Amino acid sequence: MTRAGPEFRWLLPSAVADPELPGDRARPRRTVRDWVVDICAFLAAALIGMLTADALDKTPGYSDTLLLVDQMVGAAACCAVWLRRRHPAALAAALAAVSLVAPVASGAFLVALFSLAVHRPFKPVVLAVGVGAVVSSVFQPLLRPDPTTSWLTNAVAGTVLILLAIGWGMLVRSRRQLVVALRERAARAEAEAALRADNAQRLAREAIAREMHDVLAHRLTLLSVHAGALEFRPDAPPAQVARAAGVIRDSAHEALQDLRQIIGVLRSPGEGADDRPQPTLATLEALVAESREAGMKVALDHRVPDATGVPSATGRNAYRIAQEALTNARKHAPGAEVTVTVTGRPGEGLTLEVRNAPPPGPVPEVPGSGQGLIGLTERATLAGGRLSHGPGPDGSFTVLAWLPWPA
Repeated sequence: MTRAGPEFRWLLPSAVADPELPGDRARPRRTVRDWVVDICAFLAAALIGMLTADALDKTPGYSDTLLLVDQMVGAAACCAVWLRRRHPAALAAALAAVSLVAPVASGAFLVALFSLAVHRPFKPVVLAVGVGAVVSSVFQPLLRPDPTTSWLTNAVAGTVLILLAIGWGMLVRSRRQLVVALRERAARAEAEAALRADNAQRLAREAIAREMHDVLAHRLTLLSVHAGALEFRPDAPPAQVARAAGVIRDSAHEALQDLRQIIGVLRSPGEGADDRPQPTLATLEALVAESREAGMKVALDHRVPDATGVPSATGRNAYRIAQEALTNARKHAPGAEVTVTVTGRPGEGLTLEVRNAPPPGPVPEVPGSGQGLIGLTERATLAGGRLSHGPGPDGSFTVLAWLPWPA
C-alpha cells in the first residue's frame, strides 16, 4: 500500500499517513497534525487540572501543603500525556491510580483514556482500564470528597466523563480504520486493474502471435519449397524456373500484404476486427488451389452446400486450421497426397479433417515441430470446439477438428 502524498501527509494522523507500519504498536513519526493534537491534549489536561486545583483551593479546610502536592502531581500527570502514543495502556493504568487520590490529575487521566481507545483495540485493554476508571470515579469521591456536591453527583459525573472519553476515542479509531480499509481497497482495486490490463495485453499478444503464425507460415513455406527446388534443380527448364520464380514473387507479395495488414491493426487500436485479414470457409478452395500451385497433391472434399452460410468466426477458424495442417504436411510429408474433408450443418457443427499419406521418402527433422499443432488445439478450444491429431498405423497423419455451428 502506498503512503499518502507529501502534500497531504502533514494533515493526516501518523497511523493513517503511514498505514504500512505493522500492528497497532508501531511508532510512526509524528506529523504536523499529531503535534497540534498533542499540544491541544496537553493544554486541555492542564486546563482541567487548573480548574480542579482552583476548586480545591476554594474548598474550606483544604491545606496549602496538600494543594501543593496535588498541583505537583497534576503537573507531572500533564507532562506524562506526551507518552500517550508510545505507552497508552500503561499511562492510562498509572493515571487511573494517581487520579484516585489526586483529583488534579483527572484531566490527564481523561486524555490518557481517549488515547487508549484510539490506539488500542476495545478488548481487552480498553474494557479492563475502562472498568477500572469507572471504579476509580466511584471511589475517588469517597477518598477526596467535595463538600459542595454530593457523592452520587460526583460519581455519576465522573463516570459519564470517562465513558465519553472512551466512546470518543473508539469513534476516532473506527474512522481511522475505515480510512485505512478504503485505502487498502483502492490499492487492491488498482492492483487488480493493472493485473487485468497485463492479462489483456498478454492475451492480445498471444492472439497476434497466433494470427501472424497462421498467416505467414503458409506463405513462407511456399517460398521455402520453391526456393529449394531452384537450389537443387539449377538446370531446370526455363519455363519451370520462371514458374517457380513467379510463385515465389506472388507468395512474398501476399506475405507482405498480410504482414502489413496485421501491423496496421497494431498501429491503429481503434480499428475493429473487420479490418484484419478475414478468411472464411468460402476461401478454402483458393487455399487448396494455392497449395496445388506449389506442387502439393491436395484433394478437397467439400460437403457443405453453402459455405457462405457458415458463421464468420467458425469459417475463419476452419480456414486457419486447414492452412496450418497443409503447412505441416508440406514440411513433414513432402510429396505425400493430402485430403481435406469438410462436412457439417447448422446445429451439428462443422467437421474438418486434413489427412496426409505417408511421405514417400525420409523427412529431415524440422525445428520447432509441434508448436503449430499446440496453437491449433488452443484455437479450437477457445472457439468452443475440439481438435485431435496423431499418426496412423500406416504412417499417415490426421488432423481432425470439430467447431460449433449454431442452428
